[in-house]
Amino acid sequence: MPLSALALVILAGLIHASWNIDAKRTGGDARFAMLTSIALAIVWAPLGLPLAWQAVPGWGVLEWFVILVSGVLHVAYFLVLLRGYRHADLTVVYPLARGTGPLLSALVAITVLGKTLSISAGLGVVAVVLGVFLIAGGPGLWRAARDPAHSGRVRTGLFYGVATGIFIAGYTVVDGSGVKLLGMSPILIDYMGNWVRILILMPLVLQPGANLRATWGAQWKTALLIGTISPVAYVLVLYAMQMAPLSMVAPAREISMLFAALMSGRLLAEGDRGPRIAGAAKIALGVMAFAMG
Repeated sequence: MPLSALALVILAGLIHASWNIDAKRTGGDARFAMLTSIALAIVWAPLGLPLAWQAVPGWGVLEWFVILVSGVLHVAYFLVLLRGYRHADLTVVYPLARGTGPLLSALVAITVLGKTLSISAGLGVVAVVLGVFLIAGGPGLWRAARDPAHSGRVRTGLFYGVATGIFIAGYTVVDGSGVKLLGMSPILIDYMGNWVRILILMPLVLQPGANLRATWGAQWKTALLIGTISPVAYVLVLYAMQMAPLSMVAPAREISMLFAALMSGRLLAEGDRGPRIAGAAKIALGVMAFAMG
């Protein structure tokens, strides 16, 4: 992987870990997701609208298909992630989501898109998977799952982590294909897909009793923050996909675990710092293997 692509992925990982911790603290739902999408649409309009004015008239069926599918997958991903954060620990949901998604997207890139992994990159995949497992709790995760006092919360975290990862794998492959195969702008894929997310979320938040105004009053700062910085993280990853194979970029996004491991214990008071640090070290080695591969 070129060092320029690796640098983009590292920066994206720091941003991604930061906004996920904020999302966990907020405990938001579909209303929060809607506010985040509205904030994104407004903040990024000065860049997104001029780019759309130039590029969208030339789009065909395939480009619009990518935008539609991307929007659906992204909104499903965010709603499932938020629900997981409301009912389980970030240190279970986040690592499993980050581990399942890139692993599946790498497998799709290999089996469907015909990509290949070097021995070094393959060892990196193994290191990332082991690191994610340790950060999620390692062997203690399964012991906790059998403990009646913790089984419900842990199993919920396992379910939502894996479910989120499946959606991550889906939108990574779709968006990556749009960038690499159709030459679409990474910024436009995210910005135009966000309008699809708004249309999908609108019926959910306009139901009687949704009280969107109260949600805005309580959560507008976090919604504005995430709407502003989360596209930066993802667009950086899409640009990295233009420089390096999807099968390497997708797993290398696990660098975010390095930052989440260091921040979540202190900021969220979730324990097991030892396994998290050990897992982060394995992920760091895995990312180095991707870079050498």
